Order: sequence, then structure tokens, then C-alpha cells
Amino acid sequence: MNRVIFLPKRQGETSNYEFDFLSSLAISEAISTQSVAASVFTGVDASPSSIISGSASASGSIVTQKITGGTVGVVYTLVCTITTSAGQTLQLAAYLYVEPTLS
Repeated sequence: MNRVIFLPKRQGETSNYEFDFLSSLAISEAISTQSVAASVFTGVDASPSSIISGSASASGSIVTQKITGGTVGVVYTLVCTITTSAGQTLQLAAYLYVEPTLS
């Protein structure tokens, strides 16, 4: 599974994050379904899935997921799973660190 590192997110922010599957799709292949799951890579958060806000959406080769909140100091692993029009199931993982909110 390929992995990327997202820029850090502040705890008080809600932002969209993108997973790009361009290099894994054939020219005419499309994303049929998409989902993003969160887990803790390092640190402590009893409910890591709570950083996922709403459902993921796809446009072309890119899946977008809104991420909110999180626990300061935790590095989350976000795993985006897609199925394609050609019957492939593909995953892309990303690491996301949560920083304190500016006061």
C-alpha cells in the first residue's frame, strides 16, 4: 500500500484532504466506491474515527475526505479504499499529525 504524509492539521480546523489514485487507474477506469477510515499510528485517541466528518467523495482520480478535530500530539493513519469500474480494490494510506489550535 502506498503512503503519503499530509501537512499537520490544527486541532480546531476542519479541512478537506485528497487521496490521488491517478497512477493506479487505467485510462478509462473510474472510481466506483470510496471510503476513508482512521486509526492511531502513534499517540492515544480512544475514538480515532471521530476525526472523519461525513462521507468521502470522488472526482476523477481524486477522493476527498473532510477531517475535523483530533487529539493534539496524535499521528493518525488515514486509509482510503476504493473500488474501480474495472473491479480493482485499491488503498492509499496517509499520516496526519494534529497540532494545538492557535490561541
